[in-house]
Amino acid sequence: MRTIGQHRDGLEDLVAPVLSALGPSRCTIDGLAVDTRAGSGHRVLAAAVHSPVPLPPFDNSQMDGFAVRVADAGQRVRVVAPIPAGVVPAPLAAGTAAPIMTGARIPDGADAVFPVEATSPGSFPAALDLGHVTVPADLVPGAFVRATGSDLALGASLAPTGAPITPALLGALASAGVSTVQVRRPLQVLVVSTGSELQGADTAAATIGDANGIALRAALAEVGASSRTVRVPDDVEAFGSALDDAVGDWADLVLTTGGISAGAYEVVRQALEPRGLAVTPVAMQPGGPQAFGTVVIAGRPVPVVSFPGNPVSALVSFEVFLRPLLAPLVGLPADRPELHLPAATAAVSPVGKHQVRRGRVVDGAVHFVGGPSSHLLAHYAAATHLVHVPVGVDAVEPGDVLTVWSLR
Repeated sequence: MRTIGQHRDGLEDLVAPVLSALGPSRCTIDGLAVDTRAGSGHRVLAAAVHSPVPLPPFDNSQMDGFAVRVADAGQRVRVVAPIPAGVVPAPLAAGTAAPIMTGARIPDGADAVFPVEATSPGSFPAALDLGHVTVPADLVPGAFVRATGSDLALGASLAPTGAPITPALLGALASAGVSTVQVRRPLQVLVVSTGSELQGADTAAATIGDANGIALRAALAEVGASSRTVRVPDDVEAFGSALDDAVGDWADLVLTTGGISAGAYEVVRQALEPRGLAVTPVAMQPGGPQAFGTVVIAGRPVPVVSFPGNPVSALVSFEVFLRPLLAPLVGLPADRPELHLPAATAAVSPVGKHQVRRGRVVDGAVHFVGGPSSHLLAHYAAATHLVHVPVGVDAVEPGDVLTVWSLR
């Protein structure tokens, strides 16, 4: 059996060429704003963006008040026409003050703003009726003025290559007048669920829902990958035909579940092992049966990663092997947040395997949720952490410190 580290290294070698070849595509920021992956920061820039304008692009008022000259400080000056946002105001003459709204452009000649609260009405629109105002004696140049380029200078970097696309970045791009950007194309994964018992596998014997297809597509979406699902029965000929049709020229990677153990109807193994799929059991529970390889599908070589069919095994395999390789593509850490916490209760583990249990952290200790079996998906759904019992440990006692990965 392989160790977890050996298997992960093998998968990294398999998928690295595909990940490095993901080319850029140009997207509008409007489109990215409604892309749920982008809004979560799960898409990244394929090219750096530099600001085509300074931000802010002109001196503007930080608050509602009066634009004035500091040279008139302490004097009573005449009130002239107000300056709303969105207009280019006339220059401000000496001895005058212009009512100005937040965000409005500072007129030439003015070098400060004092707040409307410093007048006797104390607010607009009443202060618009004032004929004269007194400029505060302690006013200094630049008071309540947002200077041109104070957020970002002309030509400065808005974001580097690889920056995650977040709501704040999209807002900054929009404010700078950037309408399109180059983004890294998402990895396109075909998720293949095997089993004649699956609903949608085109067989009258279908009796259960495709937990693996749904769960793995959701897990892939969390790391910015695009996915499609195909469900196939336990028939080698039907499997091969369905795989060719579904892969086409779309899929970068094929992820299968089920069909790689030692049973009589292991369709993935029977169909793909002669074509280059290597079955490589790993010393892990759950998730021992594993396979990967480059296989010619639809007339071209495609990397294939194969997980076990039990739903907990499939999800644990994704967390241990595939998520660490895909998360950095979208600016996420390769590793889940890790803690080292005492066990609240006892547990047993096969001494020759790395066991991954499900758990919850309560009052600084980790409590196991459900047993180690690979079909207990509802218990996995109730868990907040994965709990690692390393190779060589056959029993966990209360108080033993374990490595814990946070899932939420």
